[in-house]
Amino acid sequence: MKNIYLATTIITLLLSGCNTPQKNNIQGKIEREQLGVVAKIPGKIIDIRVQEGELVKKGDTLAILDIPEVDAKKNQAKGAVESATAQYEMAVKGATKNQLKQLEAKRVALKEQYDFAKKSITRLANMLKDSLIPQQTYDEAFAKYQGAQSQYLAVQAEISDVKHGVRIEQQKMALGQQKRALGALEEVSSADAERYIIAPQDITIENISLNVGELALPGYTLFSGTISNSTYFRFTIPESQLDKVKKDQKVSVNVIYNNTTIEGKITTIKALGAYANIATAYPDYEIQESLFEIKVTPTDIKKAQELFTKTTVILNLP
Repeated sequence: MKNIYLATTIITLLLSGCNTPQKNNIQGKIEREQLGVVAKIPGKIIDIRVQEGELVKKGDTLAILDIPEVDAKKNQAKGAVESATAQYEMAVKGATKNQLKQLEAKRVALKEQYDFAKKSITRLANMLKDSLIPQQTYDEAFAKYQGAQSQYLAVQAEISDVKHGVRIEQQKMALGQQKRALGALEEVSSADAERYIIAPQDITIENISLNVGELALPGYTLFSGTISNSTYFRFTIPESQLDKVKKDQKVSVNVIYNNTTIEGKITTIKALGAYANIATAYPDYEIQESLFEIKVTPTDIKKAQELFTKTTVILNLP
């Protein structure tokens, strides 16, 4: 049994040795920048307009949310704007002809009440002198007289305001209310626009997290994908091979699965952490060596756009 296990181990090691690339050939992976699209406000998904694997353009609508609370607030804000606008226009321009007719009719009615109260209080004053009525009766009539007088003076002032325009302070106050109502409408309109989940740039949709009818929460990633025209090649090398690479160095990358060569240049060289994701399939380095990541950007972006991510490529170092 031991002999069989030993023979199997030797064969495995030999086969692994045959598949290991040459020392100067560094294996890596094809990568693209990832992007997640999230919802800003909570809402139920009522429509999804894309599919996984689809290429979408910047500004395309990915999904639509149902947000009843925003709809209610928007209607309230519109009503407040209409009311505030009417108040401001009345403060500046005065009342309309129909409003003036209504105020004049109100003034006539209040004038009659005032004249009647005035006559009544005069008669009661004479009767009080002759002790024909108690003081309480006179006091009650006098209070009614003062109320009628105040209402009559108030409607006269109101008519004067609407005919000649109200004071500038009142106009400013009405304008401030109008601006506040418009600000509230803009705020709720901004929230209403968030019901449309829009692609921030050209991306290929890789994953759709929710289905129609499910609740999307703020900050939750609804769509994830890769950014178009962001293809690059990632390699991992030990510090002992750093002398073979430099920034902006032109290199050739061999794509294994379709046997093509892509020209590019090294755009990034950076140290990796102890638990970093190593791109090279067969890391040939000493355990004490530091590792570095090399990012190669293809010269012809369009040629690299159709490549499959996470597939293997080989960088030939001198």
